[in-house]
Amino acid sequence: MSDTADIADMKSLLGTGFDATIGLEYTDVTPDRVRAQWTVKPTLHQPAGIQHGGVYCSVVESLASIGGTVWLGERGHVVGVNNNTDFLRATREGTLTAEANPIHRGRTSQLWEVRITDEQGRLVSKGQVRLANITDTSAIGN
Repeated sequence: MSDTADIADMKSLLGTGFDATIGLEYTDVTPDRVRAQWTVKPTLHQPAGIQHGGVYCSVVESLASIGGTVWLGERGHVVGVNNNTDFLRATREGTLTAEANPIHRGRTSQLWEVRITDEQGRLVSKGQVRLANITDTSAIGN
């Protein structure tokens, strides 16, 4: 999906499913960078009243997968095989921004880093996702 029309088609599918549930809005989608934001709200808190770590993991997975998919394009699909996310700063409210960038893109796998910052630009979470490039898409889920 390297041309503008294909990226526009991909963007029309974003923000659905679980991404919609957490309010994730994509602001930039290219083969080399994906950006999105969401607002921390009580429905996304863990019992102590701060952003649930699972939301960070999900955002990291979503952005890396979208970036990897756009880069791989018509050659196939990507699936996450490892997600390692660190939680660095507690957040109770505000808008958070995530940016994904590739670290490595190869024939069989990709590695993407995702950094999540608050409205003051402070790093609140950082993760990386290893993606498998699947060219035989009929094998996915079997």
